[in-house]
Amino acid sequence: MESVIQFLGEESNNFCYMMREDLIPYSFGGNKARKGKLFFHEIDKGDYDCVVTYGCSHSNHCRIVGNMASARNMECYIIGPNSVSDCTNNSRLMVCFGAEIHSVPVESVSDTIDALLNDLKESGKNPYFIPGGGHGNLGTQAYVECYEEIKAYETSNNIGFDYICFASGTGTTHAGLVCGQIKNCDERIIVGISIARKNPHGRNVVIESIKEYMPYVSLEEIQKKTIFIDAYIGNGYGKNNEDIINTIKYMMIKYGIPMDTTYTGKAFWGMKEYLKENQIHGKNILFIHTGGTPLFFDDLIKW
Repeated sequence: MESVIQFLGEESNNFCYMMREDLIPYSFGGNKARKGKLFFHEIDKGDYDCVVTYGCSHSNHCRIVGNMASARNMECYIIGPNSVSDCTNNSRLMVCFGAEIHSVPVESVSDTIDALLNDLKESGKNPYFIPGGGHGNLGTQAYVECYEEIKAYETSNNIGFDYICFASGTGTTHAGLVCGQIKNCDERIIVGISIARKNPHGRNVVIESIKEYMPYVSLEEIQKKTIFIDAYIGNGYGKNNEDIINTIKYMMIKYGIPMDTTYTGKAFWGMKEYLKENQIHGKNILFIHTGGTPLFFDDLIKW
């Protein structure tokens, strides 16, 4: 599942490229489409008749899972926190796909998932549970494969990316890229721009995913390569500020690229701030656009 790498030109005194995961040709694309393909490949091989997952109303993951389940005429159940249950284009699509959405207090999420899985099994169904955001080795594997696509682009275009930056959320996109880097013995710098989680928890989640996927790699090496920046999350997940909105407007006007305030717009703004604050100049920067186009239109109507 390949996406396009687009040269933007000079941004923040660096040469900026963008990997357009949002152009993956399935349900508005994104990193969750890449991960969903692997999860549903496993589902298709098994004797499963319904899918359960976790995520809020902004979740690209839940939209993709709902779409892939609906295409297979499978029931889909989504458990999400009622603290982030506002109506978005992603949640509208989840309803369109026929997903059954359960909004509960965040502290009740784990028990609700366990109870639902138990009820489905007792009723004779065989549910497949996908962790929130596509967390786990399959989600990590998706971005090990993505890293190999980046390597192939570099080889065919005689270029090397000094930095790879992206929105770091639930952690497996970040983990997969670092695993790909370790596998290829590359010395570039991979920077995850957190869109919600703070350190040390956010970084530790990424590290644990890398350790799970590559248990033979030393913790010292994993820690050295795991850069998780939490300076640009603002007031938290799904929260924006004027700088993020202006960044999204700029990217749409100059390049025709849609971004959103929850994930990509926040991360792209954070990347530019990171490059400026660390006085990074004249480098080849690859930003991975991890999708979220429906959320762009949520933001657009508020401008």
